[in-house]
Amino acid sequence: MDYVLTTGDLSKHYGNFKALDRLSMRVPKGSIYGFVGKNGAGKTTLIRLICGLQMPTSGDYSLYDIKNSEKDIIKSRRRMGAVVEIPSIYLNMTAEENLKEQYRILGLPSDDGIFDLLKLVGLENTGNKKSKNFSLGMRQRLGIAIALAGDPDFLVLDEPVNGLDPQGIIEIRELILKLNRERQITVLISSHILDELSKLASHYGFIDNGRMVKEISAKDLDAVCRKCVRMEVSDTKALTYVLDEMKIGYKILSDTQADVYSKVNVTKLTFALSKVNCEVISMQERDENLESYYIDLVGGSKHA
Repeated sequence: MDYVLTTGDLSKHYGNFKALDRLSMRVPKGSIYGFVGKNGAGKTTLIRLICGLQMPTSGDYSLYDIKNSEKDIIKSRRRMGAVVEIPSIYLNMTAEENLKEQYRILGLPSDDGIFDLLKLVGLENTGNKKSKNFSLGMRQRLGIAIALAGDPDFLVLDEPVNGLDPQGIIEIRELILKLNRERQITVLISSHILDELSKLASHYGFIDNGRMVKEISAKDLDAVCRKCVRMEVSDTKALTYVLDEMKIGYKILSDTQADVYSKVNVTKLTFALSKVNCEVISMQERDENLESYYIDLVGGSKHA
C-alpha cells in the first residue's frame, strides 16, 4: 500500500509537556483519514508539524516518501493544501480576491482556474460580497478553495465542520467526498464530531496523550463494532450469572444496564432470569458506533 504521510516515533515537547509522544501513523494514498482524539491529545500539533509551521523535538515524518530532514520536503509540501484551526482568509476581500492573492503568494502564472475553484466550493455567485459578511460555512468553503489553489493531492483539514449549522456540515461533507472521489485527493481530517466523521472516513487513527492508540480501516471497524442488545434489568449481578451459564458474551454498563453480544432467545432468557428473581425492564437492539468504540478504546466521555 502507498502512503501519503507516515510518521516514526514523532515527538513534540513544550517544556515538560509532551504534545506528541513517539507518534507513529500511516495515511494511505486515496483515503479519507479520520484523526480522532480528546482536546489536547496532539491532533493540531501533528498537523502544524507536517505543514512545516513547527519543528519536531525528535522522530521524523515523511510526505510522499520524502523525510522532513531532506531538502525536497519543500517540494512534497507543495503537494499539500491545509486549513489549520481557522481558514486563512482576508475578511475585507471577496472570495475571488482571496484566491487571486493566494495565486500571487504561490507564484502561479495566471488567474486561470479561479472561477472553477469558486464553482467547486459553491461560491461562484458571491460577486463583490466581502468575506467578513460570509456565513461560517461559506468561510470554511473559501478556506478549502484557498487550500486547493496549488492543485494539491493531499488536503489537511483541522475541525472542518466545527461550529457549522446542519446545512453547512452537509455542504462540507459533500465537498470532501467530491474531492476524494472525483479528484482522488487524499484527505486527513481532525474532527471531534464523530457521527459526522463516520460518514466520511475510510481509515481512522485514534490518538491519546500524544500517542497513537489504534489505526484501523472503516471496513475493519465495521467488523469490530458488534451488534448487541441493550438490556435494562433489576439486577445485573443476576444477569451476569445467567449469561455466564448460557455462555453468552456481554458487557456490564451499570447496576441495571448491560449490552449482550449475541442473538438472544428472549423467552429462554427471561425465563432463566425469573428463576433468579431478576426482572427484565427493557430490551433494545443497537449497533456499537464510532463514538462508543472510541470511548471504549481510550476511556472518558469528552472528546475533540
